[in-house]
Amino acid sequence: MANTNALAPTRDDFAAMLDASFGDNDALEGAVIKGIVVAIEKDMAVIDVGLKTEGRVALKEFMGPGRDQVLNVGDEVEVYLERIENALGEAVISRDKARREESWVKLEKAFEAKEKVEGVIFNQVKGGFTVDLDGAVAFLPRSQVDIRPIRDVSPLMGVPQPFEILKMDRRRGNIVVSRRTVLEESRAEQRHEIVGKLEEGQVIEGTVKNITDYGAFVDLGGIDGLLHVTDIAWRRVNHPTEVLNIGQTVRVKIIKINHETHRISLGMKQLLDDPWQGIEAKYPVEARFHGRVTNITDYGAFVELEPGIEGLIHVSEMSWTKKNVHPGKIVSTSQEVDVQVLEVDPVKRRISLGLKQTLQNPWEAFAEKHPAGSEVEGEVKNKTEFGLFIGLEGDVDGMVHLSDLDWKRPGEQVIEEFKKGDMVRAQVLDVDVEKERISLGIKQLGGDPFAGKPAGEDGAPAAGGAGELRKGAVVTCEVVDVKEGGLDVQIVGTDLVAFIKRNELARDRADQRPERFAVGEKMDARITLFDRKARKVAVSIKALEMAEEKEAIAQYGSADSGASLGDILGAALKAREGKK
Repeated sequence: MANTNALAPTRDDFAAMLDASFGDNDALEGAVIKGIVVAIEKDMAVIDVGLKTEGRVALKEFMGPGRDQVLNVGDEVEVYLERIENALGEAVISRDKARREESWVKLEKAFEAKEKVEGVIFNQVKGGFTVDLDGAVAFLPRSQVDIRPIRDVSPLMGVPQPFEILKMDRRRGNIVVSRRTVLEESRAEQRHEIVGKLEEGQVIEGTVKNITDYGAFVDLGGIDGLLHVTDIAWRRVNHPTEVLNIGQTVRVKIIKINHETHRISLGMKQLLDDPWQGIEAKYPVEARFHGRVTNITDYGAFVELEPGIEGLIHVSEMSWTKKNVHPGKIVSTSQEVDVQVLEVDPVKRRISLGLKQTLQNPWEAFAEKHPAGSEVEGEVKNKTEFGLFIGLEGDVDGMVHLSDLDWKRPGEQVIEEFKKGDMVRAQVLDVDVEKERISLGIKQLGGDPFAGKPAGEDGAPAAGGAGELRKGAVVTCEVVDVKEGGLDVQIVGTDLVAFIKRNELARDRADQRPERFAVGEKMDARITLFDRKARKVAVSIKALEMAEEKEAIAQYGSADSGASLGDILGAALKAREGKK
């Protein structure tokens, strides 16, 4: 009988075989392996992984955001082998870790290929959300959720949808994804397709999606176009909400398409007739129209003449008298006004209007009511170095020049007697309507001492006037003031004052003494200078004495009379006194 013990394995052979078996199995730890569901006990699945032992996995690991896997006995599943045997003699396996390992491999390939991945938003964390990428957990920043900020993200949670991986670090286990880039790419493709179907000049319907201060965004079926506020209507639109509402359907014309940026400019007024066509015939220069003030600026006010047609009243054309006043103090928004057309420029689409032209020129009105020579009364508004400004009827000012304040005294001296607020009377000297100037005179109210008024019944000059005075005439003078160099005298019967120099006080040098005269004393003198234009008059006692001497010699001093010079002068003096 053969020895069978020689063929049977020895104890050492069993040990070697066991070590070999476990050595191969040790290499499986930390790897994903396949197993068969052999039983389902309550909330656990018993899985045979082919290692002469079984492992248990919680059923919840087969479920998760966006997936609900139903397990049955006999199903083949992939699990992650952590350890071959634990204290209970079971394999330690995990479905979650298996899925995570699988996902990382797939995600890395997708990241390198810049491909989209599918995931499910399942939780909200600080600064964003967590996304399940089939086992791998990624972070979705709040700014990357949508193209525009959204308040409620709940409709997006638990829904499988595409994401783009922005960055990933396997060593740290970090993945950052974006939903926004996927939407932008999809939107760009959609916009490109829609823009390709649109043409400039095309008329299309759209829905007002958003309204801003500068216009409205209109949805043209997947792409937005901008309807600028200036293209809503031909008339002035201060804010789009005056015409449009969100959700309103509008008919627009495509004005311009930028195929690079996909920007589309729209217009509504372009679908209506241009009111500026034939504008010169509708609004001829100097014609007057009724309009409404629509806008007020520092430089004037805009007036709507008809829908789509506005003209500007420049501040200089608003009032005849209010020169440095803000337009808002003359007219108000929505006020109805009458205006006159001053200029029309159809190329620049501008109309210049005048408001003051519809009112009577106050200088013309003043000239009609107060012609030169008439008297007026007004308040002193201002004093300047060259005269007084007087406020007059019709809200106009007149000026009294320094030279027209007084006949006798210099204007620089007289103006000090006036102050603002004084009521004064003056004579209108001239009204220049074109230059908007009124010249007044105060001294003219008292009469011009050089004026040629007719003489009185006795042949003397009329009171206050120069009458028939002329060079060589003999006049009676009254001493007003005695000075070292001569006398201030007033010609009796006039307002004329003259100065007699010391050497003109007498023919004889011994009598040329001012102190021999007294204030109030009267004497005769001869006018040696009388210039109405230059307003100058000069008198001389010496000239009168010499003239009388010459006349006396001519009358009484014949060669055969035998009279002496003293007799002749005495006779002439008696004759002059007799005339008095």
